[in-house]
Amino acid sequence: MKREAKSKEWMRQHLSDPFVKAAKAQGYRSRAAFKLMEIDDHDKLIRPGMRIVDLGATPGSWAQVLAERAGSRGTVIALDLLPMDSLAGVNFILGDFREDSVLRALEAALGGAPVDLVVSDMAPNLSGVAASDQARCQHLCELALEFSREHLKTGGAMLIKAFQGSGYPEFMSDMRKAFGSVSSRKPDASRDRSAEMYLLGRGKR
Repeated sequence: MKREAKSKEWMRQHLSDPFVKAAKAQGYRSRAAFKLMEIDDHDKLIRPGMRIVDLGATPGSWAQVLAERAGSRGTVIALDLLPMDSLAGVNFILGDFREDSVLRALEAALGGAPVDLVVSDMAPNLSGVAASDQARCQHLCELALEFSREHLKTGGAMLIKAFQGSGYPEFMSDMRKAFGSVSSRKPDASRDRSAEMYLLGRGKR
């Protein structure tokens, strides 16, 4: 009964959320689109013609924003373990970005060109066990950073969702080793009660 009441309260808050309403009105697949837009408006990350990889892209709201802002000359490649409905201007690859077959498909889509920007709004399925969930979150962050080290061009940037908690300071340290500057962002569309934080690394070494 307690779980059911909690679920109903979450749904009530979700449906009354102004960002949920705005996403529906403007045709974005989720409220997360506004997180990326706010960060990009502030930091001017996305430029026309960029080559961008979106890790953990499904359902595709970040990919929508990336395609809009990178324009027709840009290349947006979205990867996820889960299927994603097609989007204009987005090349979607289904699979684990650590697997050779997926990396080969990515390299083919890039046509041998380096990546300008890697973004990741990935989050694991949460179990409710704080220590276990934090460990899963940190693991995804580490995978995204490893991917960026391998595929980003020198001077490129990475924007990643992280969660404050165990392992967060160590991950920040790893990012500072990989990028010339690292900063944190908490956009308005990120719920206050969430421990999520967006980390922006610029100037890949």
